[in-house]
Amino acid sequence: MRRLNAYKSALAAALERAGGVLRRHAGRARVSLKGRANLLTQADIESQEAILSIIQQSFPDHDYLAEEKAARRTGSQYVWVVDPLDGTTNYAHDYPAYCVSIALLYRGAPIAAGVYDPSRDEAFLAEEGRGARLNGRPIRVTAVPRLKNSLLVTGFAYDRAERSRYYIEFYRDFMTRCHDVRRSGSAALDLAWIAAGRADAFWEFNLSPWDVAAGLLLVGEAGGRVSDFSGKPWQGLPAFGRQTLASNGLLHKEMLKVIQDHI
Repeated sequence: MRRLNAYKSALAAALERAGGVLRRHAGRARVSLKGRANLLTQADIESQEAILSIIQQSFPDHDYLAEEKAARRTGSQYVWVVDPLDGTTNYAHDYPAYCVSIALLYRGAPIAAGVYDPSRDEAFLAEEGRGARLNGRPIRVTAVPRLKNSLLVTGFAYDRAERSRYYIEFYRDFMTRCHDVRRSGSAALDLAWIAAGRADAFWEFNLSPWDVAAGLLLVGEAGGRVSDFSGKPWQGLPAFGRQTLASNGLLHKEMLKVIQDHI
């Protein structure tokens, strides 16, 4: 218990410090390109440095996997998975849908995780076996039982220009079966909102582990389900996010049927 409390304290401190970095740079981001639609800002770098400094000072024997820096792989059973700014394109355009996402994995499974939205000052936190919370209040997924009554969220991978017709097939089929579909531009925030009951389900291709590791625990601890597009749990950290379906659990089977019609 003492060790878990130390992890939680470090997690909370890292989220808060990184959120402060994002607030400080908001509205004046300096942008460079990693790819045609893949942006990088100085805030990404400074946020990541703030997070990793806390992790490395507190747990120097732990490994980490972070978006903007080479991974530390020593064989530790503990791995911190870090996205210092999820929703960088939104951030660069001063569109307020972005967050910090951090998860601690033990033997490949998340045991503590957090997503912090500095625009709304909302901290989504989860511990293995202890539920999920938003600013200290317990949260749960929705109880919507059918796709026809649902609000869905999605995103499009960085290869969307090359595979736009394929991705739009999924969007079209879901759009005609639900109340509506939203796209925030931040997968980590989408998953946190599924956990908080603000939407009912989410799907996306070709995400990275740092996009989804925190959301995996948040959704699960809030009573939902996360799987790949065959309905199976992710097997190993490299598989995290390649195919992502997150739901309140009740919609999972119906969502899988729609997806599998196209795969």
